[in-house]
Amino acid sequence: MSSFEIKDTFLLNGKPFQIISGSIHYFRVVPEYWQDRLEKLKNMGCNTVETYIPWNITEPKKGEFCFDGLCNFEKFLDIAQKLGLYAIVRPSPYICAEWELGGLPSWLLNTPGLEVRCKNEPYYQNVRDYYKVLLPRLVNHQIDKGGNIILMQIENEYGYYGKDMSYMQFLADLMRDGGITVPLVTSDGPWGKMFINGQCNGALPTGNFGSHARPLFANMKRMIKKTGNRGPLMCMEFWIGWFDAWGNKEHKTSKIKRNIKDLNYMLRKGNVNFYMFHGGTNFGFMNGSNYYTKLTPDTTSYDYDAPLSEDGKITEKYRVFQNIIKKYRNFEEAPLTTNIEQKAYGVVKAQKTIKLFDILDSLAPAKAFSGEKLPGMEACGQNYGYILYKKIAQAASNTLKIEDGQDRIHEFKNGELKATLFDKETSNTVEMQLSSGDELALLVENLGRVNFANKIPFQRKGICGRVLADQKPLTDWTYYNLNLDKTQLSKIDWNKADDGIAGTVKIPSPTFTRFSLVIDKACDTYLDFTGWGKGCIFLNGFNLGRFWEIGPQKRLYVPAPLLKEGENEIIIFETEGKTSGSIEFFAEHKLY
Repeated sequence: MSSFEIKDTFLLNGKPFQIISGSIHYFRVVPEYWQDRLEKLKNMGCNTVETYIPWNITEPKKGEFCFDGLCNFEKFLDIAQKLGLYAIVRPSPYICAEWELGGLPSWLLNTPGLEVRCKNEPYYQNVRDYYKVLLPRLVNHQIDKGGNIILMQIENEYGYYGKDMSYMQFLADLMRDGGITVPLVTSDGPWGKMFINGQCNGALPTGNFGSHARPLFANMKRMIKKTGNRGPLMCMEFWIGWFDAWGNKEHKTSKIKRNIKDLNYMLRKGNVNFYMFHGGTNFGFMNGSNYYTKLTPDTTSYDYDAPLSEDGKITEKYRVFQNIIKKYRNFEEAPLTTNIEQKAYGVVKAQKTIKLFDILDSLAPAKAFSGEKLPGMEACGQNYGYILYKKIAQAASNTLKIEDGQDRIHEFKNGELKATLFDKETSNTVEMQLSSGDELALLVENLGRVNFANKIPFQRKGICGRVLADQKPLTDWTYYNLNLDKTQLSKIDWNKADDGIAGTVKIPSPTFTRFSLVIDKACDTYLDFTGWGKGCIFLNGFNLGRFWEIGPQKRLYVPAPLLKEGENEIIIFETEGKTSGSIEFFAEHKLY
């Protein structure tokens, strides 16, 4: 068996080893393309791949685990090993990663007395239960057990969040007790207290940064020595790009000249992991959000201005980094084994359109609630998507005010849109004249839970407070969980639908629109949503992700493995009432 150790340098089988790694999140790439992305990683000159494991998709419901499809990290590690790549694994419980709630499952938020990322027994017990299932699937992938994992990380950037050293030690002990024998690391921003607060006894501290490698490596060296640790210098996240949020004016990019300078320095003095080598896609409702002065939900594309683009294309940045790495290690490019083609399938016209309110009772069972404070998504047993609250007014009123509503709320009177509220606006008082017998409906969208910093514990979605009409609380509500999964979409009765709409029109109601794409060959393609407002798009029941006319993203990436020869069903759920009579598939991406 092989061995991997941390002394003054990394040692592979007793000999010095320099880690040149790249981040690929298996859960952001369709499994059929894992081999292609890993081959391209190796061809750029990397000897290691790094990935997180998100808790929320691994255990989507308490006690229910998923290790298939996009969740099959063991298959991903096996492919990497066959290609001769080593692996760094960051196995939760928190990962950040611009991923929904930083990878924490939202059902934790509905556990009485639970506080995340600190010494808290309800939280500890859920982590124990999770690791009891997760860790045995990682043990035999370690290098000293015949696998390719050389390092595992404890938590992630904990110094930004807290300083509970007992929590970090709890995780380290849990990993060791679960059979993890490879060296452990932590990773934090190498700035003073953050770097020190995130450390753990027996784990090598590593740094996360995107520039100024020389002074930051010096900071790290000084702080590692100060805390009594030893070992090589490593940038665990070399930010060679950045992520985008809906509403950004332009795509975030890095300064390549700065990247070149920093990469050369790190390869001379230490070790590096490119974050990201290949960003991939936030399929479904799994994008995260950030909140500093306002809510900024991340786009469906996680392109990240990475060396390998969202759809797996080699960029100029890739070639620049490849040429730099060639100065530090010898490698040869191998032939790529996955044939990937792009195709424009052209314009596809809408077949049927149906209003949400016409099929609401067939989509989800109506559940009654009589209290003053409405139950949020988590209390209703829902994790992602939308939730709709509905009631019949019992008296006349002129204003409506929502307490503790998140993140985006559409207010309807008798099925007609009256107001749309976003972020801080959700607590605004809205002029709305209701008469006895009017139907009030509130459609609430979870735009993606915040994944970073101190707002993480406060991410319950839906409405968790009162709804006031003329300052008086409304009671006796009915609510509908609209997670919009494959099973729920199959309940749409298209026989009740109208024929496809013609041109871009305004419909004062959320709608489902169905398309049929018939193809003779499955190729990568790019769905342009020009003419549509906001919502999400499903291909053969698979959630491709969100779209929003505010940009900057303009098209959704559709990997060929999600298509099938013959007929493909496309469903658009649109919430703004802005719909078009068609969509178009292009052979080229147009993110921005």
